[in-house]
Amino acid sequence: MKGTLLFLTLLAASAAQAQQAKKPDPDFLGGRDVQQVTGEQIFTHICQGCHMPDAKGATGAGRYPALASNPKLASSAYPAVMVMNGRGGMPPFSMLLDDKQIAAVVNYVRTHFGNAYTDTLTADAVKAFRPPPPPTDTKEH
Repeated sequence: MKGTLLFLTLLAASAAQAQQAKKPDPDFLGGRDVQQVTGEQIFTHICQGCHMPDAKGATGAGRYPALASNPKLASSAYPAVMVMNGRGGMPPFSMLLDDKQIAAVVNYVRTHFGNAYTDTLTADAVKAFRPPPPPTDTKEH
């Protein structure tokens, strides 16, 4: 009986917390031009699942670092490269997000959640972090 009551209490608390979290935008990618997706929407739909809605991170099945009040975000290059290439348990997003979208989510995180880094990362700066395309073979066979 005690175990069931504890489970129901935890379930109710979890449901209440989920309702308080920012609700995903149903138009995130469906019915919307992907180029118009904002940094906030990218954070909400991709990043907050691990880093949490308040960006304070989490520990459980893995360790998800806090982005809130994070001094490592002082240089925009650090989060840009992390988003693009991943590290540890974080997957790379360079194939999913274009340069403009990576800049948008990095700028969003660097100006929210207790971060006040106001220098703006541009899509051109993100492009510089991508490896050059492989050379094309111009020889005829």
